[in-house]
Amino acid sequence: MWGLTGGNQPVLQKSVTDWNSAHPDSSIKLDFFANDAYKTKVRTAVGAGQGPTFIYGWGGGVLKSYVDAGQVDDLSGFLKDNPDVQDRYLPAVLKNGVIDGKTYALPNNNVQPVVLYFNKDVFAKVGAEAPKTWDELMALVPKFKAAGIAPFSLGGQSRWPDLMWLEYLVERIGGPEVFANIAANKPNAWSDPAVTEALTKIQQLVDAGGFVNGFSSIAADSNADQALLYTGKSAMILQGGWIYQSMKKDAADFVKSGKLGYTTFPAVSGGKGDPANVVGNPSNFWSVSSKATDGQKKAALEYVKSGMFSDSNIQGLIDSGAVPVVKGIESKLAASPDKDFLTYVYGMAKNAPSFTLSWDQALSPAQGDAMLANLDQIFLKKITPEQFTATMNATIGK
Repeated sequence: MWGLTGGNQPVLQKSVTDWNSAHPDSSIKLDFFANDAYKTKVRTAVGAGQGPTFIYGWGGGVLKSYVDAGQVDDLSGFLKDNPDVQDRYLPAVLKNGVIDGKTYALPNNNVQPVVLYFNKDVFAKVGAEAPKTWDELMALVPKFKAAGIAPFSLGGQSRWPDLMWLEYLVERIGGPEVFANIAANKPNAWSDPAVTEALTKIQQLVDAGGFVNGFSSIAADSNADQALLYTGKSAMILQGGWIYQSMKKDAADFVKSGKLGYTTFPAVSGGKGDPANVVGNPSNFWSVSSKATDGQKKAALEYVKSGMFSDSNIQGLIDSGAVPVVKGIESKLAASPDKDFLTYVYGMAKNAPSFTLSWDQALSPAQGDAMLANLDQIFLKKITPEQFTATMNATIGK
């Protein structure tokens, strides 16, 4: 089993340790990797038919590439034989592991919408309120700059945090159909006016000095982007629901004291998208390698059935500051010291008319890589929105 370092690492480690103690004959060897390093390593290993038994993923186009290459097992029969497993999940999350009507991946942790976090102390210092519209967001930029505070932190070196800006702006401007057409490989889908407008707004925010100086050299894997928020060097950060877990650990006083604020991404005037729509990761998933031995597959499915989402595993996720993707946990969330944030995130996901998977995972690996590379160039002002859309149209179907 390969997992990711970060917020869920201790919870997954404990789950596997407990499993191994109770099942010495089918123990799991668990290794952790940083996000960016993992994505490269696992695609190479799976492509060579040498992936781990448990393949950790996000669903979407990357999962489809594994399915098309025959690298992961169909788990539909397992779910049919174990209806209690299927019934544990929030249905909207479970469907992200389905390709062509068959289930190839099962959710394994917490719901992770992208959230706009802000430092309440810094906002009070300049007499500001959390922005509800894009115009309000842009108006905050000169206020924070005048106070010597970066409006937004951004882990630009990692590239994928850049994507959260494009995802939400396209969503707010054009609605979920814009990306649905891109994901469906419709010709020239990237030329939708909502994409061009979103890219233009990003570059306007860059021009206004909206992001911290040197953002392109800040790595998200090291949590350096989060540190700028809780140390008061930046006012806001657009990041995944998962960073709450890291901040709870690395900046406990900041979180416990109620200085961390959070809200939804602002509405865009004249936009078609519902302001309640969210983007992000409905969950992470386990797929089972088709190259594993029968014994390994059997042990893996036993762990999925009874090692995952046990009472202690669910409570461990909640205690870490995460919202498990299972039904009937409202009372557990309400009993948590983090209940305000957890209930907020649970409501965001549960009540969203649309929850779009992170685009770099929803698209094919080739398209996702091209998109992140070109979006990096947008943030650095090295290409125009029109150049971006022309380049990305050429990747459709690849």
